[in-house]
Amino acid sequence: MSSNRDLMVRCPFDDSIYGTCTSTAAEQVPAAIARARRAQAAWAAAPVTDRARVFRRLAALILDNRDKILDTIQAETGKARLSAFEEVMDASRAVRVFAGSAPGLLRPRRRAGAIPVLTSTVEHHRPVGVVGIINPWNYPFNLPASDGAQALLAGNAVVLKPDSQTPFTALLLAELLTGAGLPDGLFQVLPGSGAELGPALVAGVDYLMFTGSTATGRQLATACAERLIGFSGELGGKNPLLVLDDADLATAAAGTVHGAFANTGQVCVGIERAYIHQSVHDEFVDRLVALVRGLRLGVGYDWNLDVGSLSSAKQLAAVSTHVDDAVAKGATVLAGGRARPDLGPYCYEPTVLTGVTEDMLACREETFGPVLAVYRVASDDEAVARANDSRYGLNASVWSARRGPEVAARLRTGTVNVNEGYAAAWGSHAAPMGGMGESGVGRRHGDHGLLKYTEPQTVSVQRLHRIAPPPKLGNEGYATVMTAAIRLLNGGRR
Repeated sequence: MSSNRDLMVRCPFDDSIYGTCTSTAAEQVPAAIARARRAQAAWAAAPVTDRARVFRRLAALILDNRDKILDTIQAETGKARLSAFEEVMDASRAVRVFAGSAPGLLRPRRRAGAIPVLTSTVEHHRPVGVVGIINPWNYPFNLPASDGAQALLAGNAVVLKPDSQTPFTALLLAELLTGAGLPDGLFQVLPGSGAELGPALVAGVDYLMFTGSTATGRQLATACAERLIGFSGELGGKNPLLVLDDADLATAAAGTVHGAFANTGQVCVGIERAYIHQSVHDEFVDRLVALVRGLRLGVGYDWNLDVGSLSSAKQLAAVSTHVDDAVAKGATVLAGGRARPDLGPYCYEPTVLTGVTEDMLACREETFGPVLAVYRVASDDEAVARANDSRYGLNASVWSARRGPEVAARLRTGTVNVNEGYAAAWGSHAAPMGGMGESGVGRRHGDHGLLKYTEPQTVSVQRLHRIAPPPKLGNEGYATVMTAAIRLLNGGRR
């Protein structure tokens, strides 16, 4: 018999019960944070090279346990096996890149002192302490693996609140971290309700990393601001794709299909709107629709499916609402456009819409499903203007033989991919990733992603004489001497 603290997880493939685990109560969160804080002190004192060694081992263990991880991800999310593999591939590479960069990033650095020779200044990066991570269901392994790696490499402890739909993937990550040699207490998983555990987590941690909706991100950022703790959030998106008149249309069409329908369209950086130059629009759309109609939709653990199930009845309802609303208001379905309960309870066909207008939900609201709206544009300028006409600014894609970087520089998004949908920028782990506008604050990946989990500290040692007037010189004499000295340091009068 299950208790009221049991968390029941259902498999989207057939809505069967995958398993149950114990749900954390809000009153248990402070003890978990206290345990993390005790473990963190010794971890922070360890050499960065020792911490990095754990994550080099984790990178290997992820690949060694590939199929077990894939099975668990698929059972909890319903995604296709190839989409689950993208998580495994990316997580292994990310933690290895971060392990390689951490020692250099965290080493003390000499900075110019206040007075040459007399002042010696060193910049340090100290861990913030305990980092809380609240993770969504769509990437239950990759996101906490990479975010957790950067926080832990910086010398912190991590308390992870996974989505209620995907606790077993998070627990498997914790098991792999233990196997890689991470000391006990440094990475704790707290399954349970976000509404219940979120406030308790914010009340006790020293920094919060959140991935999810813009509305929830606002609430959490406000709560963090009340405590004056750091907050980083990758939030919503309505990501645009631009096909310019010099694009390779076969490549662009294939790339658009992946950018829009990978992970069943449930990708924060996935493509939801495409702006196609009028000179190539018809040919591009013909190629696109043919590829979309050829996608293999279904559920299962084999490698032969291109698109898997949506994650839940809630996601299915959201996607259906957007498409039905668009059709009722005059949009045309070029491919897909219907649920497929014959394949799985939450399966929905990859869908291409045209004629989407401002009064339709699918125009500006994030669908977060396998739905792409296609628009005709007359010029690069129009494409850029319409791409930027959004309150979001997470990711963008540009397809062009020659003008891609030039157009990319004009887009107001945190990442831009030229001749790729999202994977090139996302997979460039040494570079920062995050959103502009209502798509978030802060960055993950790169130097920014690791250093945000630290507090910079400046230590300056003054020699021979403090920075003040010597007794025999007097205040005016001191000012005269220092004026001349500063003028010299500044390089003269101009």
